Amino acid sequence: MEMLAQLLTSEAFSFLFVFVRVGAAFMMLPGIGDSFVMPRLRLILALLVTALIVPALTPVLPAPPAMPLPLFVMVAGEVVIGLFLGLIGRFLMAALDVAGTIISFQMSLANALVFNPAMTMQGTLIGTFLTIIGLVLIFVTDLHHLLLMAVVESYSVFPPGALPAAGEMTDTLARFLAGSFEIGLAIAAPFVVVGLVFYLGLGLLNRLMPQVQIFFIAMPLQILLGMVLAALTVSAMMLFWLGRFQDSLIGILPG
Repeated sequence: MEMLAQLLTSEAFSFLFVFVRVGAAFMMLPGIGDSFVMPRLRLILALLVTALIVPALTPVLPAPPAMPLPLFVMVAGEVVIGLFLGLIGRFLMAALDVAGTIISFQMSLANALVFNPAMTMQGTLIGTFLTIIGLVLIFVTDLHHLLLMAVVESYSVFPPGALPAAGEMTDTLARFLAGSFEIGLAIAAPFVVVGLVFYLGLGLLNRLMPQVQIFFIAMPLQILLGMVLAALTVSAMMLFWLGRFQDSLIGILPG
């Protein structure tokens, strides 16, 4: 009877210990941890994924500690690792919001703010449009499988029960955050170039014909030019982002 109780305790600890990292990651992963996803569905998905990977991870999981303090430290470490994995995906999604903000400034639509469900905050109209397209493309192209693989394969990079290397994790997050700005600027590069040429033309026109009301003429033309350019380049922008998204996730997978 005592052996059975120890077995049940060990099995329950293994399941809950794995669930801590998986659940923390699912709170932040794009498309899974977004505010418009029902918490109950997110919980069910985290429980199912945990149930699938626990048998494979049982040999590498630590034994249940006898004291509460070591247990608290181990659980806190798993939560940090899960949030770290989720933030990587969130930073990659933020590149679309950065690109949309830059494009909105070039189109004079930066004041047109709407709620961005992917970022759970107010965002520009173009940024919200791009992030929603990005979320759809992640699931259409099955890139969400890479997000799940990153969570599962993290156990070979971060051994369960061991304290995570805070310095390396911080450096990785900083590189991904800087990379999100780089990707966003690269996506919006056509609009930056066209906007620069457009403003140079307006400045030249204003010097040649000072009596012309430049702003009344420029604003509609600027919005129209931005809309046309967006229609011509949106597919290329999203394909570029998908490629960088995939390469970044593959880069963090072991092997």
